Formats: sequence, C-alpha cells, structure tokens
Amino acid sequence: MSEVKALIEVSKKAESIIAGMIQDEGGETFFLRVAIEDGGCSGLSYKIKLDDQLSGEDSTIQADGFKIVWEKASEEFLAGVKIDYIDQGMTGGFTIDNPNAKATCGCGASFRTATYKGARKKCD
Repeated sequence: MSEVKALIEVSKKAESIIAGMIQDEGGETFFLRVAIEDGGCSGLSYKIKLDDQLSGEDSTIQADGFKIVWEKASEEFLAGVKIDYIDQGMTGGFTIDNPNAKATCGCGASFRTATYKGARKKCD
C-alpha cells in the first residue's frame, strides 16, 4: 500500500481506480473526499465521494495523482484507515480497514469506536 501521510493508506489498485474516476469526472479540480457521519447500523458511516469544493474545516494530503480531503473533526476516526479496491464479481468495490472500529455491521459501511458510538440508523 502506498502511504498517504500516517493518517490514511491507499492501495495501488485503489489509487489507480480513483485516479481514473477523477479523470472521467473532469480532471485535476476533483479530489477524493473521505468523511465520517453519524448513522448506519453501528452508529458511524463512511462517506467516500469525488468532490471539487474545499472548506476551511478540511485537511488535505497528496496521493499518487490526486488529493485526499477530510474534515479535521473526523481525524480521530480516520487515523490508520486503509482504503483498498477489490475485484470480486458483483460484490467488489472499495473496502475500508479501520483500526479504530471496535464493532462493524454486516454491510461494512458502518462502525463504532471504543469511545464514540454515533447515532444508529438503519443502513440504506
């Protein structure tokens, strides 16, 4: 995996897929936004999307060919996160390995930590 600062690691496969998506979207003005929100069956949910709007509350690091952006308030939940991309038929896609997660739900998109449980909601 390619280390992007010590906060987030992105695999070479995921970097390649993300760079291609950004190119398809319109190029270098876009970046990968990684967010943590209340919700999901375990209490916190990941939101990963392409974005082109920065705010004063954002932190930014450079990956191989694109920027990764997150809100500073999410740093405690993102420290050590590993993003990968797995080709696996109809269930393939991006995966997130989060060492801060103490419990997760079956969908893999929701978690809670030892110190914060979030606000549980039914997964979409």
